[in-house]
Amino acid sequence: MKVGYARVSTDDQKLDLQVDALKDDGCEEIFTDVASGAKDERKGLNEALKYLRKGDVLTVWKLDRLGRSLKHLIEIVNDLTKKDIGFKSLKENIDTTTSGGKLVFHIFGALAEFERDIIRERTLAGLAAARARGRTGGRKPIMDDTKIDIALELLDTKKYTATEVCKVLKISRTTLYRSLNKAKEKNKNSIIAARMKDIEEKLQK
Repeated sequence: MKVGYARVSTDDQKLDLQVDALKDDGCEEIFTDVASGAKDERKGLNEALKYLRKGDVLTVWKLDRLGRSLKHLIEIVNDLTKKDIGFKSLKENIDTTTSGGKLVFHIFGALAEFERDIIRERTLAGLAAARARGRTGGRKPIMDDTKIDIALELLDTKKYTATEVCKVLKISRTTLYRSLNKAKEKNKNSIIAARMKDIEEKLQK
């Protein structure tokens, strides 16, 4: 049994062209969505995938009507293949029930893996270059050494509570406490470690 799936991105667009093409190809059931291709939740697609049974063929007008990306498209088609369900795209003339169609998707999968490898290599090269320049990747810490020093100074004056210090630095009490503890572990013999007992008492207030 042929099952069709059609999608447009907005209400201004019409499904008629896709639906007519799917019917002409012999689709007995057609599911539709009005949703962006990047949208994770597509009710019509989910219903179509649940409806399909072994031996059926899911048919779309174009490849970009189905997957959010090449990776997503390949994942869907591979899942269908495992369930002995075929896939067909009318515009690209791809049919995984044929040897030629299966070959095309093997090539797609290889290209997707190649793209991932290229991105991975570029990321690692970028991190290595940044490390060589004295920088590392990741988010910039909310509490740097300067803010830790300011926090210590304010708490040492005994004029400010931990809550007031957090407001000044625009951080949460949890962030303050965690940052000071990290500084303590990093500098076990420093003045920070010696003052942490008093600071911990303040943080309880």
